[in-house]
Amino acid sequence: MGGHHHHGHGPGHHHGHDHGHGHAPASFDRAFAIGIALNIAYVLAEAGAGMWTGSVALLADAGHNLSDVLGLAVAWGGAALARSAPTKRFTYGLKGSTILAALANALFLLVALGAIVMEAVQRFDDPPVVAGLTVSIVASIGIAINALTAWLFARGRKGDINIRGAYLHMVSDAAVSAGVVVAGIVIWFTGIGWIDPLVSLVIAALILWQTWGLLRETVEMSLAAVPRAIDYDAVTTALIALPGVTKVHDLHIWPMSTTEPVLTAHLVIPGGSPGDGFLAAARTMLHDRFAIGHATLQVETGDQCDGC
Repeated sequence: MGGHHHHGHGPGHHHGHDHGHGHAPASFDRAFAIGIALNIAYVLAEAGAGMWTGSVALLADAGHNLSDVLGLAVAWGGAALARSAPTKRFTYGLKGSTILAALANALFLLVALGAIVMEAVQRFDDPPVVAGLTVSIVASIGIAINALTAWLFARGRKGDINIRGAYLHMVSDAAVSAGVVVAGIVIWFTGIGWIDPLVSLVIAALILWQTWGLLRETVEMSLAAVPRAIDYDAVTTALIALPGVTKVHDLHIWPMSTTEPVLTAHLVIPGGSPGDGFLAAARTMLHDRFAIGHATLQVETGDQCDGC
């Protein structure tokens, strides 16, 4: 592995930069604003109902919903920061904020999970007296609010892991509320107190299964892994298939944000630089086939590259 990576701008060392910004994700500002407003209103109502009925379950759920407001705010903050203009210090702008926000949301979900499990385990020992019907009514309003908020983010969850983090947060909350409703109704009919913590544990297992994937993917992105939607070998093959290219090396693909991949590569073209048209066509191919909007390609003739 010789270090002969000639980044010179001599003949044959053309850098093609393309900053066509892929498909900028549609802004979810309205979804975030509506979601946060609905959830704050619900937290206040639920905490009030919990104090009025003396239900620890409702108060705990209000606390959990408050963590959701925080999760939504973090995701929104990440999305907003990602739109800031590049500076000399942050030459890509703050696009990576969306990766940090998604990672933070995955961690929030795990903390919430731990709280649910601890609470449930304690309630097995000492099942509380639950006002089943009241709890069910209040929690069913929660299902509606969380489901509506999740629906606002549903269209963006496939393409942007930051939006997926917000979406999962809301879906997991709707599931928790649904569990509370079911438990409340069953307790109301049967008077069996341990059903409540049992339902909590089942829901916790479901959330863990969802959150684990989010956490793994956001950690990968933080470590500049090749985005999962992109096949590294397929990109290599596509670049080698370009006219005149005999070899590709130093190919790097990493996420600049949760929606924008970046690529740099050295192309060995013994015939010398094929000109700007070739670079433009190569970048268009990368954009159209792999959704890579930022590509920097360096052309080399190969005569100085024995150590590459």
